[in-house]
Amino acid sequence: MSEIIIRRRHDKSLAEARTAAEHMAGELQEEFGLDYAWDGNRMRFKRPGVTGELTLDEKEVSLSIRLGLLLFAVKPAIERAAHRYFDENFPV
Repeated sequence: MSEIIIRRRHDKSLAEARTAAEHMAGELQEEFGLDYAWDGNRMRFKRPGVTGELTLDEKEVSLSIRLGLLLFAVKPAIERAAHRYFDENFPV
């Protein structure tokens, strides 16, 4: 199993951060077929071979993705895509 962890500070309100995260999740759902659900300020997502969660607070957004063995080879591409979504939705 392989893991991708990304943390980024943001200057959005919690509501704005959640809206940005929801937008990002919709794009990931469309592109990669991820299912996701919110539990408070934590979004859990999954698809075969991938599980993870995105957590929001007033100052930071963090993403943790766990990849199954079969997806280890594409970890760099998944990590680049995650950083791209963060850059678009939570710019520094």
